[in-house]
Amino acid sequence: MERTAIRRRLTWQVATVAEVRRETASARTIVLDVPDWPGHLAGQHLDVRLTAPDGYRASRSYSIASAWTGETIELTVEEVPDGEVSPYLVEVLKAGDPLEIRGPVGGWFVWKPGQEGPVQLIGGGSGVVPLRSMLRAAAGSGTPMRLLYSVRRPESVIYVQDLKQLAASDEVDVRLVYTREAPAGEPRVGRIDAELIEQYAFAPEDGATTYVCGPTPFVETVADLLVAAGHDPARVRTERFG
Repeated sequence: MERTAIRRRLTWQVATVAEVRRETASARTIVLDVPDWPGHLAGQHLDVRLTAPDGYRASRSYSIASAWTGETIELTVEEVPDGEVSPYLVEVLKAGDPLEIRGPVGGWFVWKPGQEGPVQLIGGGSGVVPLRSMLRAAAGSGTPMRLLYSVRRPESVIYVQDLKQLAASDEVDVRLVYTREAPAGEPRVGRIDAELIEQYAFAPEDGATTYVCGPTPFVETVADLLVAAGHDPARVRTERFG
């Protein structure tokens, strides 16, 4: 039975695009109908494969943006200039189109229902995508969660309305960090540093599991800051792209 489940996750299948939503100028969310989707854990990803008319194939991995509700799944893709896959997904793909996928994949960078302790989420840019899945999956569970989200400027924020809705809950705290341009009334512009970790992250003694996702330099810097602040390296989980 287990082998059958693994084999199905590693087999390419065709999903149908149910909806597309623009998130920022360079990112959009793709809602997929997937036949016989086995479900997924918050933080997992899937592979997307495109095939050109001449038979050339290119595949990329994308984090799943949604919690599993038994219906559709969502991907949020940020366009990479001169990329082989993301420009098509962000600018061309439309509702009704087929999309070849494989997954879900991943077992380390995940949040599971019933997991003990608070959760600290730290994301850079589109690294917020799997963290949003965790926020959605944990909604109503009573698990305290904090999101520290680093973006270049206000218009770069992915899930603006969704984050406002989640932050209205007593269980979730959201702090945006602007590295290049901040909105009016926000005095600080700069990267996440030791001071911000101390102010807005759970303290080491709180026993939080921390998830850090973003570009490789961002993830390495934040992980080092957490360890230097006294957080247990075994409770710091990272996922990076670049």
